[in-house]
Amino acid sequence: MLFNGRNFVSIAKLAGTSKQLLRQFCYGTPGQMNVHMKGQDLLTLQNYTADELKYLLWMASDLKQRIKHKGEYLPLMQGKSLAMIFEKRSTRTRLSAETGFALLGGHPSFLTTQDIHLGTNESLTDTARVLSSMTNAILARVYDHNDLELMAKEATIPIINGLSNLYHPLQILADYLTLQEHFGGLQGLTLAWIGDGNNVLQSFMTSAAKLGMHLRIATPRGFEPDLRITKITEQNSKEYGTKLLLTTDPLEAADSANVLVTDTWISMGQEEEKKERLKAFQGYQITMQTAKSAASNWTFLHCLPRKPEEVDDEVFYSPQSLVFQEAENRKWTIMAVMVSLLTDYSPQLQKPTF
Repeated sequence: MLFNGRNFVSIAKLAGTSKQLLRQFCYGTPGQMNVHMKGQDLLTLQNYTADELKYLLWMASDLKQRIKHKGEYLPLMQGKSLAMIFEKRSTRTRLSAETGFALLGGHPSFLTTQDIHLGTNESLTDTARVLSSMTNAILARVYDHNDLELMAKEATIPIINGLSNLYHPLQILADYLTLQEHFGGLQGLTLAWIGDGNNVLQSFMTSAAKLGMHLRIATPRGFEPDLRITKITEQNSKEYGTKLLLTTDPLEAADSANVLVTDTWISMGQEEEKKERLKAFQGYQITMQTAKSAASNWTFLHCLPRKPEEVDDEVFYSPQSLVFQEAENRKWTIMAVMVSLLTDYSPQLQKPTF
C-alpha cells in the first residue's frame, strides 16, 4: 500500500511523533545537506555546489528505487506542465523528459521551431514571458547557450538546459548516477575523456572536481575545450584537490583511468566539417588497446548516438560498457531535476556514499 503524507500524519498523531521526526520518516533528512533548490534554473553545473550535485544524484536514486523497483506511483508533478523547446533533434533528452514528467503525473508539451513562433515571429523574451504564464518550467535544447541565458533572465519559472553549444548538464548527471551505481561512490575516480572538446566534456569539466573526481583529457590540436571553461576547471581542481591533465595523446589520458569516455566527433551543425574532423581525430578511437592503459576496473561511457569511428564494437558492447544503463539514467536524473526545482519533496532513500 502506498501511504501519503496524510496517512502518516494520522499515524504520527496517534503515536505522539514530533513534526521533525515525522518529516524525517516521510521524506528523509535532506536538511543535513542544507540544500534548497526549488525555483532555481539549471543552465550549467558550474553554478551548482557539491552538495547540490550530490542531492540531485540522491534524488535520482530515490525516484528510481521507489518508482522502478518498488512500483510506487508518485504524482509529484500533478497539475504541473513542462514546455519542451527543441531546436535540435533528440532521442534520450526528449524521451527522458517527456516520459519522466508524465510518469510523475505532469503534462509535457513538446515544441519545435515548426510548432511555435520562436525566433521567427516572436522574440525569445516574449516567448519566455508567455510560457511562464502557462507552464511551470521550460526545458530547452538550443544551439546558442546565450539563448538560455536570455530565457532565464526573462522567465519567471525554472529554465533547464537540455543541451547547448557550451554545456549538456543533464547528460553528465546521468553519467554520474551510472558511475555511482557501478562503483558505489565517485570520490577518487579518474575519468579519461578522449575526443572533442565539446559541450559534454565541458559539463564534466565544470563539475567533476566538486565530486572528488580526477580528469584526464585528450583532444586533438585545434579541438580543445573553451579556454574560459579550462580556467574554471583548473580553479576547481585546486579548490577540491583533484588532478587535471590536458594532452593530445589518447593513451596518456587513458593511463590508470577508471572511466573511458568519448562522444560524437561531429555534432549537429558540424556536418560540413566532417572530412576535416575525421582526419584530425585519427588515432582517437577507443579500443581494447586503449583500455590496456586504463585501470583494471575500467568502464566505458558514451552519451549516444555512437559511431564506430569513435569506439569499436569490442569496447562498446563489452561487459565494461555502461552505455545503456547510462541512457536509462537520463530519465531518472532529469526527473530528479524537475522534482528538485519544482517541489518540496525530499528523498526517502538513505543518502548514498559519494
